[in-house]
Formats: sequence, C-alpha cells, structure tokens
Amino acid sequence: MSDTSSFAADAEITVRGLTMAYGDFVLMRDLDFTVRRGSVFVIMGGSGSGKSTLLRHMIGLKEPAAGEIFYGQENFTRADADQRDRMVRRLGVLFQSGALFSSLTLAENVGLPLGEYTRLGPADIREVASLKLALVGLRGFEDFYPAEISGGMQKRAGLARAMALDPEVLFFDEPSAGLDPISSRRLDELILELRDNLGATVAVVTHELASIFTIADDCVFLDPESRTMIATGNPRELRDHSDDPRVRTFLRRGETGGEPT
Repeated sequence: MSDTSSFAADAEITVRGLTMAYGDFVLMRDLDFTVRRGSVFVIMGGSGSGKSTLLRHMIGLKEPAAGEIFYGQENFTRADADQRDRMVRRLGVLFQSGALFSSLTLAENVGLPLGEYTRLGPADIREVASLKLALVGLRGFEDFYPAEISGGMQKRAGLARAMALDPEVLFFDEPSAGLDPISSRRLDELILELRDNLGATVAVVTHELASIFTIADDCVFLDPESRTMIATGNPRELRDHSDDPRVRTFLRRGETGGEPT
C-alpha cells in the first residue's frame, strides 16, 4: 500500500511512478508530479509524447502499466468499481471535439449527466442546464443544435456539460484545437474565470504557447525521445531557467514573433 504521509497538503492529484504502455511498447515511464488544488496545470510536450494518453489515465479510461494516481489521499488506481465511480463524479472532461450529440439541443446535451446521476426532474434539469450555459456565455442558446453554432461556441457548450455536476476537477484535451486565435483567447479567459469563480482545479493538455503562458500555474513536460518527463514547474520559469535545452526550445518557439511574456 502506498505511503500517503508524504503528499503535499494542497495536492488535488498526485501521480506516482506512472508507466503508460500499449502491450510491450512503453510510451512513458516513471511519471511523478502533483497537481495543486485550485491551480491550472498543463500537460505539454512534443507530438507523440502521450499527452492525451496521460489525461485518459488520469480520468480512468486507461489503466497504467505501473504506478498509481491519487485524488487527495484516495488511491484512484486501486479503487474498486463503486469507489472509482464516486471519484469520477468529481471530474468534468472536455475532449477535443467537444463531444456534443448532434441530435440534441445544447440544453439537452448539458442535461445528460444530470439525468443520469441525479434525481432532478425535467424542469430542474432544464434550469440547471440553462445556468451552466449562461456561465460559459451561451444564455439564450438552450434550444440551438450543435450544427447551428460556431466551433468556439461548441467548445463552450461542451464545457458547460463538463460542469453539469459541479466537478472539483476539470480536464481539457487540446481545448483550442480548431479554433481561431480570438476564440482560443476567449476560451483561455473563460477557463481562468471558471477556476477563480468555482474554485475548481484544472488540468489541460495543450501545445499552444499562447495558452500555456496565459493559463498555466504549473506544468509537466513529456519527452518522446527519453519516454519520460524531463521537467515540471511554472512554464515561464522553465522557459527562462530550465537546464534542459529541449524544454527551453519548446517554450521559446516563435519568441522573435512576440510570444507572450
């Protein structure tokens, strides 16, 4: 049984000795990091480094080849089915596509987890769904279908659904993918607003420098060549002071073009 006495007092998520593999192929090994409660934590690295795969491990969609993941001091990896189901309800996830059902209105999409996991009646579900949509700037769009709104609005609707059950931790997988720079910036601002207003912890998979420097308090850097993490900490500090040239190169891309400071 793992020793939990050494956990940081403000740890929301603790990853210890995590190895991710597909059969005999090891994608990443020996991952150790902590996501602080109330922080925005970014998972970053080059193409093929396993960023999205790590997120799927953290929410229980994939099982680690070795190592453990804790929420607070609860062992998520070793939990039984009932314990894990209870822990998963504390999580909200926004995947790249937004994953909205095209045949349902935005209110119906947001209401799905409420219908599945609560005893609320249809009228109350509608009211909560409207509130969540309002929080992401979509008041008045309850009866629109996904095809009737822009890509940025679809991402925000997906975020409203991720927040339906008032999660303690929000996960985002490449939230800016497919968005124009203005929509991407607005989504970054929304992530920070929700973190501040709701007190949620946020974990984000992204390679977008503008987003990393705008939202991240801390990060972990996954390196596909060594197949392990090679840095963790504040991305600005890593950009300016990391001893590893791979980390500095990644975080200084486009610097001459006026990358955010």
